[in-house]
Amino acid sequence: MASKAEKIVAGLGGIENIEEIEGCITRLRTEVVDPSKVDEAALKAAGAHGVVKMGTAIQVVIGTDADPIAADIEDMM
Repeated sequence: MASKAEKIVAGLGGIENIEEIEGCITRLRTEVVDPSKVDEAALKAAGAHGVVKMGTAIQVVIGTDADPIAADIEDMM
């Protein structure tokens, strides 16, 4: 069973598509290489409450566990 962090990485297009990630209270703020690889439905299935896309900047609204999930993703990078 994939962890929540692994599911979010997959929804963001894989680890190679993530340039930068940080937790910000209730959101994961990410910078991606190719925004077309971001799968909003997969992110929501992984527990995201919402996804905000602004070019290559993607914010994934996931709640108060954003910081630990960002740390888990950074460990994968």
